[in-house]
Amino acid sequence: MKVAVAGAGAFGTALAISLAANGPVTLWARDADAADDMQTRRENTRRLAGHRLPDTITATGDLSQLFEADTLLLSIPAQKLGPWLEHHATKLRGKHLVACCKGIDQITLRGPVALIESAVPDAVPAMLTGPSFAADIAKNLPTALTLACASHDAGAALQEALSTPTLRLYLSGDVIGAELGGALKNVIAIACGVSIGAGFGESARAAVMTRGFAEMRRIGATLGAEPETLTGLSGFGDLALTCTSDGSRNYRFGLSIGAGEAFDPNTTVEGAATAVSLTKLAEKHDLDLPICRVVSDLSAGRMDADAAMTALLSRPLRKE
Repeated sequence: MKVAVAGAGAFGTALAISLAANGPVTLWARDADAADDMQTRRENTRRLAGHRLPDTITATGDLSQLFEADTLLLSIPAQKLGPWLEHHATKLRGKHLVACCKGIDQITLRGPVALIESAVPDAVPAMLTGPSFAADIAKNLPTALTLACASHDAGAALQEALSTPTLRLYLSGDVIGAELGGALKNVIAIACGVSIGAGFGESARAAVMTRGFAEMRRIGATLGAEPETLTGLSGFGDLALTCTSDGSRNYRFGLSIGAGEAFDPNTTVEGAATAVSLTKLAEKHDLDLPICRVVSDLSAGRMDADAAMTALLSRPLRKE
């Protein structure tokens, strides 16, 4: 397989660095100047400074070089993925397209793989997700991820091609579960960050994580996810990482809300957008997702941390 990564943010760059151990990789950046800078300096100084790009990586802003590959890892923000796919659909036909973003599109309420299937019907879509920070992958620290694909044969081929000595991929046929696990854990991570940032304590965070996981399972069951998927790497594994470490952008965003501090507007926070999508899905399917609803209000500035905690604690008592 000839492999390319679309999107030269921190995670896309880290994936390219890891996959370069297997052979040549094309790393496409939307900003041509940024691509030229990476190709010259052999480093993504804007998004992942301090990590050298191996010689087997070609950084480019030329889409024609990206489309020469038969396997594309799409590290494009979830809310921008749909339009990008539609714009380039004719060039993507018949390719292996691996979504590497986590979220639910606010307009269509679809996950990344569903967006690929809609825009490029004859593509072979998959989802790469799980507990992973870009810096860890770029440092070649041991990392395990879920690779979800509806086609077992295509998934097995991708698993073989994309695994590296330090990046171990576990194959799953549950695409919906993998999509939901990666998207929802970002929302719960924001809630956990708010809890710590507001000074509510570690016990409160543990409660938010646990009840947030219950919401993940609730919507997963409604939309057809397999329970085992949400207890695996793409669900609970990713939840544990992002709800407990300030290496998570979503968690840091929550910390800033809880502490009443400003947050870098140039930092992508997928969980804030996903929370909006989840409130729409909750209404559509008559689901009780109180933490997701609160995160949507917190992210939009319609509620502060104290009001959010009061809203959650004042709900009617019930069985676990």
